[in-house]
Amino acid sequence: MAGTGIKETQNYNAVEGHERHVPADCAGMRFDQALARMFPEHSRSRLAAWVKDGQVKLDHSAVDAKRKVWGGERVSLALQPEARDSVAEAESIELDIVHEDAALLVLNKPAGLVVHPGSGNWQGTLLNGLLHHHPPLAAIPRAGIVHRLDKDTSGLLVVAKTLEAQTDLVRQLQARTVVRQYLALVHGAVARDGSVDAPIGRHQTQRTRMAVTEHGRAARTHYRVLERYAAATLLECSLDTGRTHQIRVHMQSIGHPLVGDPVYRAGRGIAAGPLASFKRQALHAYRLGLMHPLSGAPMQWEAPVPADMRELLRELAA
Repeated sequence: MAGTGIKETQNYNAVEGHERHVPADCAGMRFDQALARMFPEHSRSRLAAWVKDGQVKLDHSAVDAKRKVWGGERVSLALQPEARDSVAEAESIELDIVHEDAALLVLNKPAGLVVHPGSGNWQGTLLNGLLHHHPPLAAIPRAGIVHRLDKDTSGLLVVAKTLEAQTDLVRQLQARTVVRQYLALVHGAVARDGSVDAPIGRHQTQRTRMAVTEHGRAARTHYRVLERYAAATLLECSLDTGRTHQIRVHMQSIGHPLVGDPVYRAGRGIAAGPLASFKRQALHAYRLGLMHPLSGAPMQWEAPVPADMRELLRELAA
């Protein structure tokens, strides 16, 4: 049922039919090691949290993760509802769904839509809309969202519909096998294709911003020149990593900030005209590719350039 507020609710991480016997080849292993082998569809961190909370039973008893198993013991996931404060309600929000099946959902996010509730944005987010579209997502952490796009970045985003699919997609992201390609319009003339391999972390003095910093997390962006205009260049950017604001920070670091970026903006002296009047960062996640969590088949989608960027490019070409 649609709503407009925040309420305290129960989030059930229910896993049905998860009762198995420890196989003989796990004899002598620690309990947590055996679990990782027996339940590969769940991440090690998730299993460890369930063991710590006593929600994984060994022969009907909660045990320590370091306890050794010898084969034949019965393991069951007896998961209890997880109380959560400030859980977003479902809201009827129009979603541009590109693909949906039993395991995942791919959508084309418009610019201006916040992905996840947070300070100042507790309602009207993509997560609220997902809960309305598919209520069982309430049982999945973050409603199945495995990666994000900035509020004013448009384009493709994948959502897992089951715990197993979420674990698989996260592993694909960690293995850097997910294809994520963006169209980025940047200021200035980019001379040639290239890469930016520079760590990204929180800005030292402006805490709402990110920056290239020696103590940041590893980040790599590849870019390819698609079109050059009088005062701007259209790039195709591919990500090896998924750091916050990665493309925006990396492009600024090489002297080519994104057109319209209100945070990592270009310096003074930008000529008046379409480049100066564009109202958001000109960034669109246009291609997404991954292996399907159930079938293992490669899948790929493309999202057309949104109307505002399309019009901007038309004006620049003219």
